Amino acid sequence: MKKIYFLFLLLTSIVFGQTQNPFAVEVSILRGNALPHTEDMYHLVNGHPNGVMINFLKRSDGSKEWQRAYNYPDFGGYFLYQDFNSKPLGVNYSVGALYNFYFLNRKLQFKLSQGIAYTNNPYDKVDNSTNKAFGTRVMANTNIGLSYDNQNLFKNIGFHAGLLFTHYSNGRIKSPNSGINTYLLNVGFNYDFSKDFVRNNDTISNTKSFKEKIHYNLVLRTGINESPIIRSGQYPFYHVSFYADKRINRKSALQLGTELFLTESFKEYIKYYSVAYPEKNISPNTDYKRIGLFVGHELLINKISLEAQIGYYVYQPFKKDIPVYDRVGMKYYFNKNIFGGFTIKTHLFLAEALEFGLGYRF
Repeated sequence: MKKIYFLFLLLTSIVFGQTQNPFAVEVSILRGNALPHTEDMYHLVNGHPNGVMINFLKRSDGSKEWQRAYNYPDFGGYFLYQDFNSKPLGVNYSVGALYNFYFLNRKLQFKLSQGIAYTNNPYDKVDNSTNKAFGTRVMANTNIGLSYDNQNLFKNIGFHAGLLFTHYSNGRIKSPNSGINTYLLNVGFNYDFSKDFVRNNDTISNTKSFKEKIHYNLVLRTGINESPIIRSGQYPFYHVSFYADKRINRKSALQLGTELFLTESFKEYIKYYSVAYPEKNISPNTDYKRIGLFVGHELLINKISLEAQIGYYVYQPFKKDIPVYDRVGMKYYFNKNIFGGFTIKTHLFLAEALEFGLGYRF
């Protein structure tokens, strides 16, 4: 862990060692607890997770409209090392992109980051059969933090302290996939490489209307996943959505729509369930298709936006899952009509699919 810490400090000084650019680096020490959300995970939580998070940041100067709209956030990349202090769970390494948003005269920092993680000790039927959290070595990683932040504690050195919530899941690309959540005390320092950094004032917020007429969207999301039965096989899925969106202000758009779920692993799971639990009287030919209605919110940042939806199955012949589902993720607009997306569909804390989508807005 010490070697990783000093290696990244060295890389930081090389990459960002230019005082004319508004770059900064944050280094945080983490320690906390895991949050078991299923009964088969309590045996995995036998220590206090700890780690190091290193963020490479660019301070926004307000040269673009979205930067002024969000009170001059930071954006950049992160590296996260997390040791769960649990032999079955092992150690995770994560990299990805992040935003830092600021409130209360820039003393309150809200951190949001998304990336990919690598675990050194995933589930193995022979060597690590108790690890039901990580079914693959590579997973998705999401981190949300809230901290007190003082960027000018001493010259270019700042201090921050707060809480960081971390989540790991492979989106049930492969079972098992209970995933794991942790909350950690986040204490650290930052260093700004810039001098005399000046931000542009926001002069547009009260003079321009961002409201739009209703637009319609067609989205195809796909990928592979596996049923909850371990090693039952990976199959493709196709989730087709049609929805209307209405931008209501500078930052937000509301959504209302419907979607069709064609999940091939679900079809195989029905066959398995009908044989394994004959007392349930489930036909192996039960329709695997599902239809949902959903509402959503899109937080518009720049070409990237954050999307959250909650839906209800109005057609669900096989009712093993609860009828409510949710989806969170990110979108990227290639132009005003075409966008791509990366989302996770879950039933409360249980992930069903890691979706890669392509959509058209008209």
